[in-house]
Amino acid sequence: MKKAVPGKPVPDAELQTTGGKALRLHDLKGQYTVLYFYPKDDTPGCTLEGQDFRDQHARFKKLKAAVYGVWRDSHAAHEKFKAKFKFPFELISDPDEKLCQLFDVIREKSLYGKKYMGVDRSTFILDQDGVLRKEFRSVKVKGHVDEVLEEIRQLQTPSSKKSK
Repeated sequence: MKKAVPGKPVPDAELQTTGGKALRLHDLKGQYTVLYFYPKDDTPGCTLEGQDFRDQHARFKKLKAAVYGVWRDSHAAHEKFKAKFKFPFELISDPDEKLCQLFDVIREKSLYGKKYMGVDRSTFILDQDGVLRKEFRSVKVKGHVDEVLEEIRQLQTPSSKKSK
């Protein structure tokens, strides 16, 4: 399977979002897109991260940036999580890990000494042409959304032609 590579267009993939909507990555062109991958619906860190994106959603819209949360859970679980915390953005269900593999976010983790494969909290910014411009890996929730907003602002600055 192809992988997303910084500075290159992201390979297309078809996905399902909350609300039963079909979404293709190539359909996101024309705007900045933030894909944030999180380990599990309705857990403390993931809830806080979603709330931070929710609370800053107007700022993302002002920058013409769409936000999508991604996890491997079912549509039904995502619908409950989205409704419970009133997220104004869609959540993407990735039960077959197609998007997780594309962005290489599955990592070995450890909990109470037990090893397992799970989602590494990560965020990716795609530009208006579908090119991966920035990746944040092993994200710490506190202050992360502000980092993402600042990176989008920098990418939109005319003198900023960087390829991260």
